[in-house]
Amino acid sequence: MIGIIDYGMGNLFSVSKALERLDVEYCIGDRPEQLEHADGLILPGVGAFPDAMKALGEHGFRQFILEKIDRGVPFYGICLGMQLLFESSEEGGFTEGLGVFEGTIKRFRGVTDAGMKYKVPHMGWNRLTLHHPGHFVLENVGEEYVYFVHSYVVETEDEDVLLATADYHREVPAIIGRGNVVASQFHPEKSGRAGIQLLDNFCSKVENRHVTRR
Repeated sequence: MIGIIDYGMGNLFSVSKALERLDVEYCIGDRPEQLEHADGLILPGVGAFPDAMKALGEHGFRQFILEKIDRGVPFYGICLGMQLLFESSEEGGFTEGLGVFEGTIKRFRGVTDAGMKYKVPHMGWNRLTLHHPGHFVLENVGEEYVYFVHSYVVETEDEDVLLATADYHREVPAIIGRGNVVASQFHPEKSGRAGIQLLDNFCSKVENRHVTRR
């Protein structure tokens, strides 16, 4: 069973509908005890980094998430849920993150090194560039288009965690992963075939079942 973490800042409806489409059993919990026996966890996220970290603390999820990841429970972060896995964010000043991965979250500059201005937020369909196509979450996923909506972007020197990137006037970490933890900056449940395949791959890992070609 997949546990969806409800801390008041995630699109629970779209994620749950995607899991229903995949015929995956799930539960939604707004307290750690409700998800204690979940075989895998999904952390969705929409909104501001400081508010999200505060909400995780108030719901008792901060330590819960770190303990579950440390125990090897499969974990998937979506959009803001991916950013929260890093050390800190400059959004709203400085906010400490969960620190699962090295790096920080910074706002798109809105101007290239050559002085060309571009729109922030990054919103729309962008093509993936795969860096580790052999990773389980990328099985049957090619360099396809997925849907992004974000104003802040991961900056990390740990290139080994970059499973896939996209280009938006700079390199954008799109899918990250190490061990039992994966995450995507884009919304897989809104990203067509490729996004649904990513979720299917994650759920297959949780349920130890064969990945379905889509």
